[in-house]
Amino acid sequence: MFQQSKIRFARPVLLCMCLTFAGAIAHAQEAGGDLVGGAGIFRPKNPDAKRSGNTNRTARPRMTPAEIEEKYQDAISDGNDARDERKFAAAESSYRTAVNLKPHDARAFYGLGNIYVDQHRWDDAEDAYRKAVEFAATNPDVLMALSFVLVEPRSGALNAKRFTDAEYFARRATQLQPTSAVAFDRLGAAMIARGIFNNDSEVALRRAVELDPNLVVAKVHLARLLRHTNRSAEADPIYRSAIDQAKDAPTLVLIADAMQSEQSWADSEPVLRRALDLDARNPGALFLMARFLSVNRKYAEAEPLLKTVIEMSPKFFLARSILGRSYLALERYDDAFKTYEQAVDLASDADRKQLAGVFGFAGVGDGYMNAGRPKDAVRAYSRGLQIDPSSTDLQTKIAAARAKTTP
Repeated sequence: MFQQSKIRFARPVLLCMCLTFAGAIAHAQEAGGDLVGGAGIFRPKNPDAKRSGNTNRTARPRMTPAEIEEKYQDAISDGNDARDERKFAAAESSYRTAVNLKPHDARAFYGLGNIYVDQHRWDDAEDAYRKAVEFAATNPDVLMALSFVLVEPRSGALNAKRFTDAEYFARRATQLQPTSAVAFDRLGAAMIARGIFNNDSEVALRRAVELDPNLVVAKVHLARLLRHTNRSAEADPIYRSAIDQAKDAPTLVLIADAMQSEQSWADSEPVLRRALDLDARNPGALFLMARFLSVNRKYAEAEPLLKTVIEMSPKFFLARSILGRSYLALERYDDAFKTYEQAVDLASDADRKQLAGVFGFAGVGDGYMNAGRPKDAVRAYSRGLQIDPSSTDLQTKIAAARAKTTP
């Protein structure tokens, strides 16, 4: 199908969020989530393709198998080039062209999954990788990519099943490729996602480090496990080693993400600043820095970073959600309403319900009420009620706001 070459987790691009305002309770709610579930930041390699070089093909009503293969290779190659340039819409179009040409070839689905990972479109990435596994069930690259996506915690009740599947696919990858450090790292990361911080997960991660001492992601996961088991004296040198080994922005982003997942916000800042010095438009570094600033209530500083991330990944729901919350904190209610409106179509069912609440349209409506704008409050509350028709709280708020608009 395509060569089973090793995915380079140690050189990822990023790219499943924490924002605090309205006191300590909100801080506790928001600071607990991981950007990528502690899995590390990951950039699956592009699917293999070899451009034909034939620019003079004439269109035919029916193509021969050789012509189909030629056009397929070109579509995959075009998708890879666009992805590398962060032109995700163009990449998606090219990979979908490839799917239409050869709907049972895993490479196009694998490519789609990759660009969805880059944009944090976890549901779409999972669907694409599962399709790739359907046609390439023994390809370790595909199995590891799917395992990675499955440990991204998402809203809803299916995370436990996803984490279990992630462990299964990673374990299968270790069986197919027993000398792959990446496969053992994926296995350890999946077990951590399941809350398994025991000897088996430690053995998997130590095996990954043994197989590839330069696999920084495995060191970060191992250090996280050791800290979780109250062995900071062992973890700290491993973290320092990982930081010393990090020579590029993506690896530094990985380390900063692990730090933030452990609530070590202050430690993550210098790591992220170093990453941004190396690559000022690295989307992972920008997002994590914005998250750091939001946690520290520096919402105005977070705003331009989030806007840049959204510019590069327009379908990244979480960036829009945090930007909307930042606008709430800055009392820029019109901007918050507009941002949440843009986020609605990108949200999962559970996230849509969140958008109706206090960190969404209900919060915007409350802000309008406090600003003496009851008509706008009715508009915001009503939009929230459209998203969550069962909310009696919003119904009550609408009635109160309408009463304020009556002469």
